[in-house]
Amino acid sequence: MMQEAVSDRMGGGPWLREFLATLALALPLVATNLAQIGLTTADVLLIGKLGPEALAAGALGTNLYFAFAFLGIGLVSATAPLMAEAIGRKRRVLRDVRRTVRQGLWSCAAVSVPVWIALWNGEAILLAIRQKPDLAAEAGHYLRVLQWGLLPFLGFSVLRFFLAAIERPGWSLAVGLMAIPVNVGLAWWLMWGGLGMPAFGLRGAGIATSLTSLLMFLAMAAVLVTHRRFRRWALFGRFWRLDWPRFAQLWRLGLPIAATLSFEVGVFNAAALVIGTFGAIPLAAHAIALQLASAVFMVPLGIAQAATVRVGIAYGAADREGLRRSGEAAILLALLFMAASATVFLAVPEPLIAAFVDHADPASAAVVSLGTSFLFLAALFQLADGMQAVGAGLLRGIQDTHVPMLLAGLGYWGIGATLGVLLAFPGGLGPRGVWIGLASGLGVVAVLMLWRWRGRGRILATRGL
Repeated sequence: MMQEAVSDRMGGGPWLREFLATLALALPLVATNLAQIGLTTADVLLIGKLGPEALAAGALGTNLYFAFAFLGIGLVSATAPLMAEAIGRKRRVLRDVRRTVRQGLWSCAAVSVPVWIALWNGEAILLAIRQKPDLAAEAGHYLRVLQWGLLPFLGFSVLRFFLAAIERPGWSLAVGLMAIPVNVGLAWWLMWGGLGMPAFGLRGAGIATSLTSLLMFLAMAAVLVTHRRFRRWALFGRFWRLDWPRFAQLWRLGLPIAATLSFEVGVFNAAALVIGTFGAIPLAAHAIALQLASAVFMVPLGIAQAATVRVGIAYGAADREGLRRSGEAAILLALLFMAASATVFLAVPEPLIAAFVDHADPASAAVVSLGTSFLFLAALFQLADGMQAVGAGLLRGIQDTHVPMLLAGLGYWGIGATLGVLLAFPGGLGPRGVWIGLASGLGVVAVLMLWRWRGRGRILATRGL
């Protein structure tokens, strides 16, 4: 028995099949995530050509946007485990999945309205947290055009989670890849003008991102309505029918996920605001290093999304052994990739940072120098970042979201943010101290999430599984 178990773990039988299934689902999800982060990366590259001041204002605006937007992203991500559970249960699959998609789309609209109101007043919010008036004003103008892309982006996310749950994520990848050149072309045209269009500068990047988000949602909806493989789900049929039980179920599961993501994204956004008090150059360096770290994070995030689906299907089928295999496969995939990304960050940090700046600008050398030190610290927290993402994804698969929310709050804010502020100001480390705090918070959350997953047997027992 022990030899069979060792053989299974080392490359045969059900474990290998699970590993390959997780990898096959994760790869297109990772690629889609990279395509989506490619939209904001392209914006950062283009905005960087406007100079450090514009890059700093864009960083402030983007950070505030995502501080609110991740409430919606976390909420609608609850559609994935609900759909996966229905598929694993194998009863009333079409009906249950359709209900979840519809209420997910209604939830997009419900959460977007208050976020729009907040972002419309972005300049006032930034001034209230003592950002420089000129940067706050420019960031406020940027937010008033960027905000309109939130609703279609959330709608695209719901449809994307549907394709992930039925393990057909290829179309979301195709749409995501299509969006990158569209966004770059629109941003270039709108930022610098031409063909009868005035130059909008920083606002042009926001307009382009909003238009691209709308096109992504429309393209995805068109595929799901017209393609023969997806027509049978009738996702948009009787769309106006009220379904309060499923709506409430989605919010009960999704609000803690939203809070967890907000804790994580919020601590990075708060870091940007703290670093912004040191001036435009540290903030520009922070924006570039964080953009690179965020791009790499799309890989463990995709693995986590695949893990949520695989675990959710096993959860619906009441398959404890399947849950274990899914967790092991996802953790191994994330460890392998994040070790490789840490190596790259340590080996060539300066060229990576330098790609984002205008070398003709005298301030660029200082941005590259400081950004390189940030990227070194980012390399140190790569493994922790991957493990916390996958741990949270595994727990969402068994619909365990309330305790992970508390663990995230403790790790990111109770430890990470507190330590970062202490090191930055009393400790005298400045912006580097903030990054050390971020790395520490990620490490704590990673340990806590995996500890919670390890004790999943108690959670499942309380649900009769």
